[in-house]
Amino acid sequence: MTARGLADMAGRFGLGYVRLALPGHERYAGSLCIPYIRPAGGADGVATCRFRCIADECVKDTDGFYLFQKGEKERHQGHGKYKSLPGDPPRLYNTPALIEPSPVLVVVEGEFDTQSWTLAGISAVGAPGTGTWRDYWTPALLGYEVVYLIAEDDPGLVFMDQLAADLPNGKVIKMTDSQDSNAVLINFGPQALRKRIGL
Repeated sequence: MTARGLADMAGRFGLGYVRLALPGHERYAGSLCIPYIRPAGGADGVATCRFRCIADECVKDTDGFYLFQKGEKERHQGHGKYKSLPGDPPRLYNTPALIEPSPVLVVVEGEFDTQSWTLAGISAVGAPGTGTWRDYWTPALLGYEVVYLIAEDDPGLVFMDQLAADLPNGKVIKMTDSQDSNAVLINFGPQALRKRIGL
């Protein structure tokens, strides 16, 4: 999280590391645990968790640098980058942002990008991937003056264009050089994210 410029966000978003897994959850050992926290709270305030592989052989090069620091893709061979609990439906990440007073909202793909916009002081939610959007999420976005739909690459642009067709307040923003929001935060700072959407 420190290498991604998100050390301050780890506590805020309740991130953890699965060192020892309970029986039946051994497959998540060694993963980053990303809780999906409900705005209304509840017994523990967590609706579900996703788990992200952070094994050195998957995320670092032989020189010890993280692959994302070098602009390279991670190497998750034989398994995906993320794991969800069996049967768990896709969920919108950072739904507490939807009850914060704000005239604007950012929609991105992924948890790290959501956290990056939050660090920049912009309310943000994240879909877990391009094919995961659910129609019943859309009404929650209609009350904003502007919903910035952030696309980092061509598949993301198709996804955000489709979402914009259902959002009269939606504005699609393509990131430059196919960089994701977290890469922009790391390389240019939080102000660069704000500038990208004209704030």
